Amino acid sequence: MGDDLQISIRRAPLRRLTGVQIVGTGSFLPDNVVTNEALASLGCDAEWIIQRTGIRERRHAPPEMSTSDMAVAAAEQCLASCDVPRSEIDLLVLATLSPDYLLPATAPTVQDRLGLNCAAMDVGAACAGFMYALVTGMQYVATGTSKYALVIGSDTNSRVMNPADKKTFPLFGDGAGAVLVTKGSPEQGLLAYTLGADGSGERLLVRPEGGSRASIVPGGEVSLGWFVRMDGRPVFKWAVRLLEDSSQHVLDGAGFTKDDVKAWIWHQANIRILNAASDAMEIDRRRVIRNLDRYGNTSAGSVPIALDEALREGRFSSGDLVVMCGFGGGLSWGTTLMRW
Repeated sequence: MGDDLQISIRRAPLRRLTGVQIVGTGSFLPDNVVTNEALASLGCDAEWIIQRTGIRERRHAPPEMSTSDMAVAAAEQCLASCDVPRSEIDLLVLATLSPDYLLPATAPTVQDRLGLNCAAMDVGAACAGFMYALVTGMQYVATGTSKYALVIGSDTNSRVMNPADKKTFPLFGDGAGAVLVTKGSPEQGLLAYTLGADGSGERLLVRPEGGSRASIVPGGEVSLGWFVRMDGRPVFKWAVRLLEDSSQHVLDGAGFTKDDVKAWIWHQANIRILNAASDAMEIDRRRVIRNLDRYGNTSAGSVPIALDEALREGRFSSGDLVVMCGFGGGLSWGTTLMRW
C-alpha cells in the first residue's frame, strides 16, 4: 500500500425513503477509559495523537466483553427509551467489522439475548456499516416487510488492531449504538440518501488474513495479518473529499441548503477530517457533532453513538433536518439527509 495512491470520488445514485422514523436510540461504552498517556508504553506519543487526530482517550472492552455484549447493552438502552413491546420487533440488523465469531453471525446471538423472535443478520461494511444497516432496516419497514426494525452498530476494535501499529492502534475504541425504526409520516425519513462503494481501494483499509483469500493454515501460527492495516494518508484525503461531496449531494438532491440542517452527524474518524469538511462547506463547526475526543473511532458504533448522545443533549428534535454519514473500509460510504 502506498501513499501515492489516489482514489477518485465516485457519486452513487441518490434515492428517497420517507414514511419511516426512528422512535428509540441507545448507546453503550465500556467503563475502561484508555488515555493517550496510557498508550505511552506502546511507544505512542500523546501530543502527536491529539494534534493529528483530536483523540484524547478511548474505551476498551475488558477481556470478558465481546461485540455482542456491547450490542445487547446499547439495544437495551434503546428499547428502554421507547414504549414498544419486544414481541413487535420483527427484524434485527447488526453492523460490525469485529463479530464474535467468523461463523455464526453475531446478530442471532444478540436477538436471543434480547428475547426477540425475529430475523437477525449481520452487515459488514466497516465504518459505513451502520448506515448500510439503517437503510436496510428502513427499507424493510417502508415496504411493510417489517413493523419494527432494531438496527445496531457495534465494534470491539481493540481486538482487531495491532498494538504495535503506533499510527493506527490509538485511533480506535470500542462501543455500540442502536436505533429502533418503524413507520412514520410521509414527511419523515430519508429525504435523500446515497450508499456507495469503491472496491479499488480495498487494500487501503484491510484485515488481510482470516478469510478465504488468506485462510488459516493447519498447524501454522497466526500472523500480524490478522490485524487491521490502514494506509492513513490516502484514506484521509479520500474521506475529506467524500464527506464533503456526498453531504452536498444529498442536500442538492432534496432541494435544501446547509443552513437548513440542524445537526451534522458524521463518522468520528479524525478531527481533521471533520474540520476540513465543515470548513470546505462553510458549516459552523459547533453544529457538527463530536465525541471522538472521548471515544476515538468506534467504527460501526460511531454514528449511532453520536446520534444517541446528540438527541439526548437536545441538539435536534422532531421535524429537524439531520445529515448523517459513515465512511471507511471497502471503500464504502453511506450518507443521508433525514427529517426527524
